[in-house]
Amino acid sequence: MKNITIRQIKAFESVARNLSFSRAAEDLHLTQPAVSMQIKQMEDQAGLPLFFHLGKRISLTEAGELMLRHTRMILADLKAAEQSFESLKVGDLQRLRVGLVTSGSSLFPHLISGFMQGKAWLDLDMNVRSRDQLIALLHTEQIDLAVVIHAPDDPRIVAEAFAPNPFILVCSPTHPLAHERDIPYSRIAAERLIVRESGTDTRSAADDIFSAYASPPRFMEIGCTEAIKQSVMAGMGISFLSAQAVQSELRAGLLNVLDVQGFPLKRHWCVIHRADRNLPPAALAFRQFLLTEGGARLEHFTGMDKVQMDIDLQRVEHVALDIGAIAASSGHHGVVLRTRALLRDHGLPDEHQVQSQNHAGSDDGGHDQPAAGGKSTHH
Repeated sequence: MKNITIRQIKAFESVARNLSFSRAAEDLHLTQPAVSMQIKQMEDQAGLPLFFHLGKRISLTEAGELMLRHTRMILADLKAAEQSFESLKVGDLQRLRVGLVTSGSSLFPHLISGFMQGKAWLDLDMNVRSRDQLIALLHTEQIDLAVVIHAPDDPRIVAEAFAPNPFILVCSPTHPLAHERDIPYSRIAAERLIVRESGTDTRSAADDIFSAYASPPRFMEIGCTEAIKQSVMAGMGISFLSAQAVQSELRAGLLNVLDVQGFPLKRHWCVIHRADRNLPPAALAFRQFLLTEGGARLEHFTGMDKVQMDIDLQRVEHVALDIGAIAASSGHHGVVLRTRALLRDHGLPDEHQVQSQNHAGSDDGGHDQPAAGGKSTHH
């Protein structure tokens, strides 16, 4: 093995991490035949096969597992050496090596930019990958910390929640269920659910919630959140997405939140890092920034309070209309009292409270007033 090259080591590590020659080729910006050639040369030098080939799927052999442990140590040592030399060249310049899940790629650059303001001494190395890929990058010390939604059940990883990130079911405004309330899950089971690919945080959350039901909906997999939103708008199905990821579309009226029993699903943004490694100063400072300011900054940037308020007011108006209809048809004061009691049981104001809110302050019918309580998309 004395003639092995760094290029071969990197190619092997990427194929072993992705369990895919094509994904490794994308990762390394090489052609797939070039990656296959690197692996073939390593196997020739090792004198043993490193991968099992089962149709289009591959898995590591015992020799491959051994090789992976050594290649990760070699790459970690090379990375440490690179950082040491960089420190010598640039003096006090520090590097923040952070990973983001793809579902946070539209949100967290703004958060990172806020952290980096006034820090001319700080350089940024940001990786946007799937959750599983980020965890692999942590284990190989290619990043110092990562921001994910579904923290791994791994004692080698420290996970700290810093901001709520509820998941909701969304549909096209023209969908038959778009304006219904308190929808039983049985009606969702018959729908096509458009989901992210395996290995992502969004898919992990979907698998968690829907595997608990005896009749899960039909999954249609699309590997891009933006493409999923467009597909839902086009009426191809419903989707299960982070409320923060769809707030712009909700405000614009391009998507509707489905009011389904048992939803939204509570989830949180988490910052994770290796338990057996001390964080560098830059990573330590960013972690503290997320834990102390991340939640408030995300809420301000995404406008989640406005999304919650609009959804809750729709529910209040829906129930208030029912009260009016019941009172008009019955003429009995007792019926109104009972329906108002039902509202209070659900944490919603009665008709007179809604009217007073609508005339108390804003020019657009009270939509700038605080959200009514009850089931919402924000936790």
